[in-house]
Formats: sequence, C-alpha cells, structure tokens
Amino acid sequence: MRQIGKQEIEDIAVGAAVLGTGGGGDPYIGKLMALQAIEEYGPITLLSVDEVPDDALVVASGGMGAPTVLIEKIPSGHEVAQTFQALEKYMGKEVFATYPIEAGGINSMLPLALAAQLRLPVVDVDGMGRAFPELQMTTFYLDGISATPMVLADEKGNVTIMDTIDNSWTERIARSVTVQKGGAATCAIYPMLGKNLKESGIHSILQLEEEIGRAIRLAKEANLDPVHEVLKLTSGYELFRGKVVDVDRKTEGGWARGTATMEGLLDYKGETLELRFQNEHLLAKTKESLLCVTPDLIAVLDAETGLPITTEGLRYGARVVVIGMQCNPKWRTPKGIETVGPRYFRYDVDYIPIEELVGKGSVAK
Repeated sequence: MRQIGKQEIEDIAVGAAVLGTGGGGDPYIGKLMALQAIEEYGPITLLSVDEVPDDALVVASGGMGAPTVLIEKIPSGHEVAQTFQALEKYMGKEVFATYPIEAGGINSMLPLALAAQLRLPVVDVDGMGRAFPELQMTTFYLDGISATPMVLADEKGNVTIMDTIDNSWTERIARSVTVQKGGAATCAIYPMLGKNLKESGIHSILQLEEEIGRAIRLAKEANLDPVHEVLKLTSGYELFRGKVVDVDRKTEGGWARGTATMEGLLDYKGETLELRFQNEHLLAKTKESLLCVTPDLIAVLDAETGLPITTEGLRYGARVVVIGMQCNPKWRTPKGIETVGPRYFRYDVDYIPIEELVGKGSVAK
C-alpha cells in the first residue's frame, strides 16, 4: 500500500499512454482530471492485488468511445462517480476498490480521479496490459468473467445499466449506447471478487506505467535519449524512425479508424511505414515486411522528447520513432489470438511474435 501524489500522476499518465498503443484517451486530459481530484480530495491509496480480500467487490472504471471525440467532449468528472453509485444500488453491495480496465491516457487516470472522489483505493492491476478497442478484449474475458452488470453515464446525467448474455453483446450494446450519448461516455464494468482479479488480471501495471513515465522524465533531465530508455525498460524494439507524411483518419461506429504513413529518416531513409489503427495501433509494416501486429504493442513516440503520440494526435510532419513491445503471455494463447489477433480485425496476416519478426538482437537499431 502506498499513496499516489502529483508527481506519480504525471509519470503514470505518460507511461500509460506509451502502453496504451495510441489509444485509451488523451493523456493530458486524463492527467488534469486526476490532478484536480487530488487537489480537491487528497492523495490516492494504491493497493497491490495481494492486499485485496478474496471476497471484496472490485469494479473497473474508465471511458468508452472514440478518442477523437474525447478531445472536444471532455468528461465533467462527476459521471464516473454516478456509474459506481448506480452499480452499487443495482448489485446491493458496496464496492471495495476500483482498477483500470486498460492502460491509456484517460483510462489509467479515470480510476485515480474516481478513487480520490469516492475515497476508494485503486488496485495495481488491469485487464489488458495495454489498450484494445473493444470491451470483451480483456484477460477477464479469456477466463470467462462477465463484463456485466455494467453502467454507462454521460456528462448530461444519463445513466444506463446493462446486464447482457455475454461480453460480445456487452460490446455491441454499449457501443450503440455510447454513440447515442455523443460518441464518448464513462463506465463501471467487470465487477468481480478479489480472488478473480488476482487470478485473471495483469498485475503491477500502474507501477510499470510510472516507471516508464519516470524514465522518460529523468532521461530528458539528464540529456539522455528517452526512447532508448523506454526500450531498455520494456525490452522493446525500435521498428522505424521517420516523418508522418499522411494520416487518413475518420470517426465511425464509436471508434477512430485509419492509417498513418511515414517516410523513413536516418537509417530508415528510403523506406515507408504503414501504421493501421482502430483507436489503438494494431499493425505496422513496410512494403517489404510485417514489423509488428496485435496483440503485441505498437507505440509512436516523439523522436526528440520520447513522449507518446496517440492516434488522434498524429499530425503531418511529426518526427517519430515507432517501437514495438511484447504483449502479456495470456494474449498469445489460442483464445487470446482469436480475441485480439490480426484476423479478428480483418487483417490478412497471421500473428507472429515481435521477437520473431524483428529478431532477438539489440532493442535499439
């Protein structure tokens, strides 16, 4: 158990956006929400999974919708508390703690803001180890844990409670509701007992996010290469360095979908990278070869600062470094690949682990 303050929030926001693989919401918006909550309500208690009683009710909190919408439709900060109050009333049981459903700029921050507001602890665990675009894409789903009852709320005060037959139906219905709420909403989801969270969750995710954010911050202060420090910490791979020359992005069906094209610089001069995304970066390839594909992680970092760039933040002319990281082993199981592999997203390639695509040599080219 430890307390989370302002500096930890700053570092977690950056690290979460790296692991968020371009999705999970704008880290700046999420950081401001968490910092404001600490200003108003005081520091946040962070628990390890082992500190959660087996019979305690724990519930994930986060946002749902297209990141492009969240830039303009910012949460008020009160709707996430409404979701928890509605869920407690529906289930007739008090929530012991909250946790992030995924890594991401907003979705790692909303649980912290909620925890400060409701005086709840946050558990250092999530259900992805990265970000994915659909609600059933969690390690909880792999273990047969229901996403419902689930509550969705918007800034207008509309609250929707869902209890579905399976997690795929949860995604379909919740996505439609989110679109009607303006393309973005906040949610309370995956209520479960502490023992289930321990068995199915990805542990110490907030700690890793904080370490990544701190590494980038300290590297800049010491005039070191922040990208290299991230690669060392995550055992990641440099995939490409270049300039963004085109972004084809549109918001449809509650997602931000598209393709970014980058022209190589330095050692990559003469090469072109294509990056495909659906909220999150899902596939990176050149004309000659596949470099990385979901469920392995693809992150785009600013070439100078090392700060992560989200899918909605990609802009023409940006100098970037594209890196890849290994996913949690749970995603490399047959059910994991079926749930979040490239063919689920209709990419005509099979999943190949990044270490086989890039090789097991140096993490930096």
